[in-house]
Amino acid sequence: MKHDHALNPSALRQRAAAHRAMALAALRADSSLSSRLARYNHHITIARSLEATGGAQ
Repeated sequence: MKHDHALNPSALRQRAAAHRAMALAALRADSSLSSRLARYNHHITIARSLEATGGAQ
């Protein structure tokens, strides 16, 4: 199954940027430190994966 972003590096960069924004939002959330850190790490991992896959700068 192909996704719309499979051949569109711009879409990958946008998704990576969105995950970075979600990661920063996770740090500011009103929850425990361990929960915030887990959410931050989850979104940063996805963002880095998208950047590596798409060759985003």
